[in-house]
Amino acid sequence: MSSKPRKRSRPAPDGAPAPDGVVPDENRADCPFTVTVVSEPERTERDGPKSKKRKHDKSEEDNNKKVQTQNAVFHPEGKFKTSQSLKLYYAVDPRKQWLDMTRYNSFYYTEDFVYVANEATMERQNSLPAGASKGAKKADYWVARILEVRASDEHHVYARVYWMYWPEELPLGTLDGKKQISGRQPYHGQHELVASNHMDIINVVSVVMGVNVKQWIESNDDDIQESLYWRQAFNCRTAELSTVALVCKCRTPANPDKTLVGCSNKTCEEWMHYDCLLDDVLTRVYDRLGTDIPHKSEKPVIKEETKEETKAEPKEGAKGDLPYRLLSPSVEGEDRKSPIVANSEIKDQVLVKQGDDESSKDTETPTPAPQNALDKSSKFALAKRGKRKKSSKKPWEGLFEATLKMNEGPTVWEVTDLREGVEGGEKKWTEPAFCLLCDTLIE
Repeated sequence: MSSKPRKRSRPAPDGAPAPDGVVPDENRADCPFTVTVVSEPERTERDGPKSKKRKHDKSEEDNNKKVQTQNAVFHPEGKFKTSQSLKLYYAVDPRKQWLDMTRYNSFYYTEDFVYVANEATMERQNSLPAGASKGAKKADYWVARILEVRASDEHHVYARVYWMYWPEELPLGTLDGKKQISGRQPYHGQHELVASNHMDIINVVSVVMGVNVKQWIESNDDDIQESLYWRQAFNCRTAELSTVALVCKCRTPANPDKTLVGCSNKTCEEWMHYDCLLDDVLTRVYDRLGTDIPHKSEKPVIKEETKEETKAEPKEGAKGDLPYRLLSPSVEGEDRKSPIVANSEIKDQVLVKQGDDESSKDTETPTPAPQNALDKSSKFALAKRGKRKKSSKKPWEGLFEATLKMNEGPTVWEVTDLREGVEGGEKKWTEPAFCLLCDTLIE
């Protein structure tokens, strides 16, 4: 049984499938070749009779093969639920014409990534007024990885490619873990691509330029992506995405454009979403103060260390004024960790990571983290400015807001009271930051 992938096409804005990606006008790139992906054949079908005269002549061996083999070129860190390999067996039609052409590496070297023009980019350029810059948005281009280049002459050059998907292009019914999805997911970053084994043959006239695409290894804390990157792969034969690492109490993947905060407890050291920590602290504040109770500071209680111990205190408001230990070791030499943050919004903090969309003037000089703070494999993310969406499930919205502070001491939330008409209390105070998994204070 075989499946024949169509020429690459992008979804229309209304969700309906777009027409085949034929590039018009000066970038029209006709291609007479099609690729058919087939099931793994028997060896007798896969390999034709070997030549006895030129045993090691690779070109003749290729001509004898009925079905070609493409070994996996993408190796995601995550796993697939079904087949673990992206290896494919395929046939090109017309086969003889394809194999008769000479293979070249002089165009773009094999394994390079390129931008490929399509209808969307050409329509955008044609709609611009005379004299305007004709540079299309890079997100409108397709991205492909070149597997091989063949040519019959300088005017007939073709490339066999694997397509990289923009997250929006993931088809309906894609298996992502235990659920079926389509399109961009909350954990996909702005510059994230999805690798695939969707094979095609294109005319190189469609190629616009080379592009740098890197694999993001989530378990590598120092692997920060400043351009296009991929971490997942899409198996077009099984319509399945490779897994991504799950973090935080909510057990969802990390979005590289958003902040992660690391627990400083040696026995935990888990990563948490900034938004989850924010919801936790403001929910605690709302549960304590509601819509009309003013916040009044109480004397700090030295013994408090965990969320459970804090709940046992009878005095209202004491939780917001806990004393904290300094980040440096005590006189006895006790080794303590500071929290780790992957982010570019929160200033005066440990390990600031900056996304490529933000200028350097918006961040301060990063402070190196303690060496032992990076022992555990963890998930780094880049922070990007943006408004948080409203949700009816968060009763504190519009009443309180908070900012994570990590300068000159322990990690605390600076809470601002936005309620109107509430008198007799403070409008700004600090709340401790608790780990959502082990309930200890993040120091």
